[in-house]
Amino acid sequence: MRAIPTQRETTSCAPDARGCARVEATLSGSPLAPGSARALLRKTLTEWAELALPGAEHLTGRLGDDVTLIASELVTNAVVHAGTEVRLTCRLEQETGALVIEVADHHPSRAPRGGEPEAPPVQDAPEYGRGLRLVAALSDSWGITYRPGTKTVWARLPAGDHTIGERIDAYAGERAQTHDLRVAESLAPDPPAPFAARGAPGHREGQPGGRDTWHAGSYGDDWLARRHGRDGTWLGRGALSFLAEASDLLAGQLDEDLVTSLTGQLIVPRLADWCAVWLEDETTGHGGWNEGRRRSDGPRLARVWHAGEHHIEALSRALQHHPPDPGDPLSPGPVPYPWPVPAPDGPDGLPDGLPDGPYDADAGAGVPGDGDGGGDGGRSGSALAYRLVAGGRPLGTLVIGRGGIDRFPDEITGLVEDLGRRVALAIGAARQYSRQATISAVLQRGLLPGAVAEIPGVRSALVYEPCDKGGPSGDFYDLFPAGQGRWCFAVGDVQGKGPEAAVVIGLARPWLRLLAREGYRVADVLDRLNQLLLDDATEAADAAARALVAAGARPTAPGDGPQTRFLSLLYGELVPFNGGVRCTVASAGHPLPLLLDPDGSVRTVTQPQTLLGVVEDATYTSETFELYSGDTLLCVTDGITERRSGTRQFDDGDGLAAALSGCAGMDAEPIAERITQLVHEFGARPPADDLALLVLQAE
Repeated sequence: MRAIPTQRETTSCAPDARGCARVEATLSGSPLAPGSARALLRKTLTEWAELALPGAEHLTGRLGDDVTLIASELVTNAVVHAGTEVRLTCRLEQETGALVIEVADHHPSRAPRGGEPEAPPVQDAPEYGRGLRLVAALSDSWGITYRPGTKTVWARLPAGDHTIGERIDAYAGERAQTHDLRVAESLAPDPPAPFAARGAPGHREGQPGGRDTWHAGSYGDDWLARRHGRDGTWLGRGALSFLAEASDLLAGQLDEDLVTSLTGQLIVPRLADWCAVWLEDETTGHGGWNEGRRRSDGPRLARVWHAGEHHIEALSRALQHHPPDPGDPLSPGPVPYPWPVPAPDGPDGLPDGLPDGPYDADAGAGVPGDGDGGGDGGRSGSALAYRLVAGGRPLGTLVIGRGGIDRFPDEITGLVEDLGRRVALAIGAARQYSRQATISAVLQRGLLPGAVAEIPGVRSALVYEPCDKGGPSGDFYDLFPAGQGRWCFAVGDVQGKGPEAAVVIGLARPWLRLLAREGYRVADVLDRLNQLLLDDATEAADAAARALVAAGARPTAPGDGPQTRFLSLLYGELVPFNGGVRCTVASAGHPLPLLLDPDGSVRTVTQPQTLLGVVEDATYTSETFELYSGDTLLCVTDGITERRSGTRQFDDGDGLAAALSGCAGMDAEPIAERITQLVHEFGARPPADDLALLVLQAE
């Protein structure tokens, strides 16, 4: 998961002595601070509304959205231009119902941009200063206060009934107010390049008033006004926040199908009546296309979304027969897409907004061959396809469509293109995660035994819980027959986790089995395993040194090269006999095994010794004892003994022995379940280390 920006010193949301409810927080000067500010304000405004504070009745409506947007822009401005910690304050004036936002940083020497006279419009519009123009457009007053070492930008939003009513009406779709048009101009100035430059039919000509007029029978940008003002209002004030929220939402998804599902819900109905996402296999090179012809392993229609959910099935059938032609597979810009036609094997009718006639490819994007066209109630419209490209690899295609228009406005196409880039990055990240998770799962299965051996006269139970579900664990276990009436068991823990730990496990477990089946005694197995680990580390260090010298680098000093991975291991041998089981065990730097007698007494049965892979020529010893009916041997890793709850550990004061003593009279499986339950309940948070537990009980 991503790191959460620092947030501290948050005050109570209760009214203060001045009759104001207020909340304060300090955020780190990182790119994640705006998202943290938005989340904090949404939560605070909701709490104030639930408390029914005076003046709080409008906080969850349009006023709350404006406050959240202003705070996001001011925090962004502070992070970009100051880079210090940001102090965010929000006050609710209970007498007037007005909201005041203050954002302070510790870089007062640089004045915020945005107050300079604007130069005449040029092709490259400046990217700075829009945040303060947005604040000026949404608030009735704002300003900058300088104090020693601090600069504070504040804005006040009134909550008068007349103003709120006008904003709610505009948001509901009656008409776009002049207020919203000023916000639109600050957030999204007229695009420098016309849509016709991208290959769309027709052309645009500049007008004296600064507006572009679309010829060839289209109403182009006027579409915003013909949609009852709703789209124009939303685009004007929310486009940047929409992209920011979409980025936050998509960045946390690790499944590509879920990414496509969220994409459909983000686009429909805000930006289009319907959308579809095709996904391609990166290994095919062109997503299932070869020299312009569709291949049998072509793109997969992963998601279709329509404003009317009952239309999704019919639209899916129509789109299945017309996968997008990739054209330039690495160009993310929009290209015309044929308006869907009824599927040959589908029903006669299609949902409103889809034509019942063929598509005329020569007529341009979204122009039907014999559809009825026209207004919003027609059965024709415009559709555009966007290639989803991330890291130079084509991942799929996003298609959007809207009925009743003959072209999308530039504001929509640019916004969807920006969203498409974010969708492509999210899909690429999800695929990378899926590949890594698959590799880790396969590797983890190879490091652990496929089955646990059954031992005559012995009941066994095993618990294995890796901390990182998506990567190799540092703990391992084994229980296998060694021949000549012997069975061997092992519970080990490699220093660290991940691929490095997996390498050591991949060496140790096969060596254990080989040495045991060659007839070596328990202590001799540990002696040889220790020497093998040291030899392997020496060979790795020599190889690394030779590679450095060959590359022209200086040889590393002693101790600076690749280091060996230490290994703690509990290894034992079981030999059943008439009436019991003879057990020989040795511990190399591992938590000592515990023996539970039927009367509930618990004792250790071996002595601690040095870790494997640390001391050369170390000599290990073993202890032998016998298990009789009801005797239980418990073997664990340090993930159990060192399970933490604050400053305490589970095994403090012989906690593990006390827990095992309470299991007297229980079989192996219930004992394993009971110990595991106690370990999980010991701390409020999930375990921070791998857990491995082996119970051996004489029948």
